Amino acid sequence: MRTFIAIDLDAPLKEKLKSFVLELAPLAPNVRWVQAAGMHLTLRFLGETPDEKAAAVDRALRTIAAGSPRFLLRLRGMGAFPPGRSLPRVIWVGAEGGPPLAAVQKNIEFAAAGLGYEPEQRDFHPHLTLGRVKSPGRMDRLLQEMPRQKERDFGEMEVVRVTFFRSVLTPDGAEYSVLGEFSLT
Repeated sequence: MRTFIAIDLDAPLKEKLKSFVLELAPLAPNVRWVQAAGMHLTLRFLGETPDEKAAAVDRALRTIAAGSPRFLLRLRGMGAFPPGRSLPRVIWVGAEGGPPLAAVQKNIEFAAAGLGYEPEQRDFHPHLTLGRVKSPGRMDRLLQEMPRQKERDFGEMEVVRVTFFRSVLTPDGAEYSVLGEFSLT
């Protein structure tokens, strides 16, 4: 099964982001926008995970969460990956969680490597994916809007848990189900 570890957003933040997506959607019809129910901040994509390895991930997350404090997560600004390109692939909102977020992510990365997952080659840039560009073209209006949204503040939430998700790819996008939730202290 295809899996990842993430912070699931609370309902008020999902509603704010849903409204923001509704503002942006007319500017870029070639973007597949994320539905509010699926909005999350990925801490580590694991990929294909056999059942026996999923049990080990579960145990590792239980240990990491028990040793990690709750913290505030603020969503602010808008950007795209890759940065500085006229044809972005991912539209995102930035996430700020300071040292506690960085520590949780680093501990998860370390545990994943210990379980045999390939180490992540890219640095962790906390963000929440709003949409994926399906095809090039017709992005001018959205690209013009991005600088105006650079400092937009969507609010904050207290992060009280990390979630282990299963992801199933469908023609309409990914569908997620919860494999486990792990409370921070």
